[in-house]
Amino acid sequence: MNRILIFIIVATLAIVSCTRHTSRYNKELDEAEKMIEVNSDSALTLLDAIDLSDIDADSLRAKYVYLKAYGHIKGNRSMIADSLISFAHHYYSGKDIVKDIRTGASYAMYKFWVGDTDGSLALLDSLIALPDVPDSLMRITLRIRAFLGASEYQGRELIPVARKLLDMEPDTMRKIEAHYLLLTGYEYAGETDSALYLTDQLIDYARSHNWGDKHFQFELERAQLLTEAGRNEESDRVIDDIFRKAGPENGAADYLHFQYAMNALNRGDVNRAARHLAIADSLALKLRKDDDAYFRSYSNLLHAMIDFKRDGRVRLMHINGLNNRQNERFNRMKASQWESERGALRQEALALAHKAESRKKTVIILLIGIVALLIAAGAAWFIIMRRQRDRENEERIEALRKMVEEYKSAPGAEESPRRESPALRTAMLRQLGIIKMVAETPTEQNREMLMKISSLNGETNGELVDWKNVFEIIDSLYSGFYSRMHERYGEVLSLKEEQIISLIVAGFSTKEISVVTGQSTSSIYVRKTSIRKKLGVPEKEDIVEFLRNTERL
Repeated sequence: MNRILIFIIVATLAIVSCTRHTSRYNKELDEAEKMIEVNSDSALTLLDAIDLSDIDADSLRAKYVYLKAYGHIKGNRSMIADSLISFAHHYYSGKDIVKDIRTGASYAMYKFWVGDTDGSLALLDSLIALPDVPDSLMRITLRIRAFLGASEYQGRELIPVARKLLDMEPDTMRKIEAHYLLLTGYEYAGETDSALYLTDQLIDYARSHNWGDKHFQFELERAQLLTEAGRNEESDRVIDDIFRKAGPENGAADYLHFQYAMNALNRGDVNRAARHLAIADSLALKLRKDDDAYFRSYSNLLHAMIDFKRDGRVRLMHINGLNNRQNERFNRMKASQWESERGALRQEALALAHKAESRKKTVIILLIGIVALLIAAGAAWFIIMRRQRDRENEERIEALRKMVEEYKSAPGAEESPRRESPALRTAMLRQLGIIKMVAETPTEQNREMLMKISSLNGETNGELVDWKNVFEIIDSLYSGFYSRMHERYGEVLSLKEEQIISLIVAGFSTKEISVVTGQSTSSIYVRKTSIRKKLGVPEKEDIVEFLRNTERL
């Protein structure tokens, strides 16, 4: 019964603990979800404080993974560590349109980060094709799809996505971004006239709103598109105008001279192309410093073309330079990816360490709780058993008291004090049995109980039993043994020795005698030896048998 009670208590505590954890995590995830749109960094900080391995419910795990990945998108962060986003996407698929689209877009971005660009674009296209998706959700998917398409130099595939995005964007700045993405799509599709038309619109808008930086950027874009269209002189005039407005050492001077070089090379003016390319290289080293690898990946190709134009030879140094710059870009990209992966692994290792520490603390707390419960259960069991024994002892005392009173009140009891009635004999046997039981198990409780019983007919004078009563019991049960022994050897034997012999007659062991008489077992052995000497009992013969046989007691 006690084991079942303990099990129920432990199970209840475990259930309550899990419920509290679930409630706490649900509350924290709700808070993160509220702030994810306006402050993704704060939301991610809140999520970082949660150990995913402690969350058991699929609904909470999916919510955590979804918010973490979506926060990375909002904050333009690496998504290398968001490998579980596929679980969240499958969980919300067909259940919640908002989380279905957002987790799908996040899953696509994760695929892009790990190098599965084709899988990323295919997933985004499937999301865009879904019917009845609110514009607020579709815009997010279209933006990601358009940016990834532009990064992959898509043309025809990018144009319809950018057009749809342009129609949906309500914000002016977002419309400008969509406009530029559509321009990029036309450029990569080879529709230069359409791209130039959109560029002119962007330039006019930037001019009318005094957007200096944007105006500069769009003018540079126009110069590049004119070169693509073969209108090299017009491209040069646009570059001249940019230099006139922005100065000879503006932030894009290296790219502008590079454009000059391309225009000159297209016209066949190799020397002019070489001059402008040398200026571009010098400015790139000055403006970009150690971060000029991207520019030089283009510059080396143009150097190879100029050399070929001059002497009809392709130099290996330029090919190697071009290849090395591409390798540099690739290696930097891979290094960045590896660093992100290492960061994710470090975070995972830290989370596992926290989890192990948390589990260790939980186990310790659980063990302490179990020990406390066992102690409490043991204490309760002890109290219950003690109360039960108290009741049993009280019942025994009451039964003996009634027997004694019945014997005293019986007719002729005073005239015949030694009358052997069955009730009296039963009472004496029971009392002697209680004395023996206490001697076998001499607990404090048993001692108190024996003293209560012994005091029914007299005073114990601080001892466990009333020896006068005990001697009467011995006389009644064993044919007047004590009286005859005391009459014959009272002057030889001490009181303690008479007590020992009386208990031996009643079948008490040496240990039991030591308890009842309040002496050590060694003292009992010494007194037995003394009794043998006083009475002349041989060493190997029983004292009581000797007395009965030789003295006829």
